[in-house]
Amino acid sequence: MAPHIKTKMGVLGILKTQLLCHLIICYVFLVSGILINLLQLCTLPLWAINKQLARKINCRLGYSIASQLVALLEWWSGTACTLYTDPESYQLYGKENAIVVLNHNFEIDFLTGWTFCERFGVLGSSKVLAKKELSFVPVIGWMWYFLEIVFCKRKWEEDRKTVVQSLQNLRDYPENFWFLLHCEGTRFTEKKHKISMEVAEKKGLPKLKYHLLPRTKGFCVTVENLRGTVAAVYDSTLNFRNNEMPTLLGVLNGKKYHADLYVRRIPLHSIPEDESECAQWLHKLYQEKDEFQEHYRQNGCFPGPVTSPPRRPWSLLNWLFWVCVLVYPICMFLLQMLLSGSTVTVLFTLLFCLAGIWDVD
Repeated sequence: MAPHIKTKMGVLGILKTQLLCHLIICYVFLVSGILINLLQLCTLPLWAINKQLARKINCRLGYSIASQLVALLEWWSGTACTLYTDPESYQLYGKENAIVVLNHNFEIDFLTGWTFCERFGVLGSSKVLAKKELSFVPVIGWMWYFLEIVFCKRKWEEDRKTVVQSLQNLRDYPENFWFLLHCEGTRFTEKKHKISMEVAEKKGLPKLKYHLLPRTKGFCVTVENLRGTVAAVYDSTLNFRNNEMPTLLGVLNGKKYHADLYVRRIPLHSIPEDESECAQWLHKLYQEKDEFQEHYRQNGCFPGPVTSPPRRPWSLLNWLFWVCVLVYPICMFLLQMLLSGSTVTVLFTLLFCLAGIWDVD
């Protein structure tokens, strides 16, 4: 890396790009995640005695995992988030159950959705509709299992009964929750968009410019089974300034992005109960989302009032706690090796540390 670029980045900026830092972040996330999964496993007997208490404990444990990724975006990367929404709706965020409909255009849009949840205090209890295979993945998948995430196999004939039962289980959930939905089902690409618009033409549906056709069945079933439990749908449309396409690797390297999120609160009672009418309503919603994206491309911003919800310190404090607990013993072990080891051991330790911070052009 050229010296003038290093000077511009600053010492902290250079540090964030080093392999050793990335290894430490991954190590802390994976080891703390496994430990938390084990604690979640210990709550199983409590479900039979006090189900609501077990749920509340799992919300806190789940938060301890998910908030590490949010801390990576908010504090390590320093990514800013501007919210476009009306003041009346803003007062209700975090104080009611909601279905959050997100566009799926970016690699980190799920992480931005979690940040939205964190800013309003519902990250630990947030829900998603996820692939069944993810429930077998340690850390995130196991965390989701204990948080009663709705899993599906993407085969609707087999899924419907399971999804309905999982949604019904949330009707007596003791914490306010947001149910995050990517109705497009998969991330936007030009290839997928072309195929999706061919389907739209065959079905006689209006074509979309910035989105794929929404998959209506999951949304309609979610709305049907959460009526009376959920107060509103939060139509959320995300974009990033300067036409940036943020990546997880960019976040890990400490690159700062600026997210703009446009959110409309739509009372659930205004959504039709009939499944076909509900599907038509969702298609209309995505046509409106397309118009918002067009407005953003033309003007560099979304319409409406602007606010920047403040970062909460808890995600950072949680991450620092796990760093201290898990990294301190390793540092002490390496120090002992340096002080009492043989020449070969000392050289090996030094080479290992240098390898982690080696700057490759």
